[in-house]
Amino acid sequence: QVQLVESGGGLVQPGGSLRLSCAASGFTFSAYAVSWYRQALGKERAWVASISTGGLTSYADSVKGRFAGSRDNAKKTVYLQMNSLKLEDTAVYYCYVRTPGRNNWGQGTQVTISS
Repeated sequence: QVQLVESGGGLVQPGGSLRLSCAASGFTFSAYAVSWYRQALGKERAWVASISTGGLTSYADSVKGRFAGSRDNAKKTVYLQMNSLKLEDTAVYYCYVRTPGRNNWGQGTQVTISS
């Protein structure tokens, strides 16, 4: 079955950087776009970025210019490089893939921005 495992979260100061990873298995990874979402405490889950099968990226306005998504099809992994982190980037970050008839989510990784 589809598995998505995020890693790379942690505690960083404002202005710092983190790189999240999402390791995928159980499906033909190269054939699907992958997205990142985040959910802050008390808020709804929100879309952050998407990486197409060909590596094209799109971003939410709130992270444009600071975050960069990428993928390595050989490793079946997607990445989210997060720079110039702000307090409001604090959230649990989730990896998401839509396969036929199914929404697939990872377990999430906590990102905390704090001074």
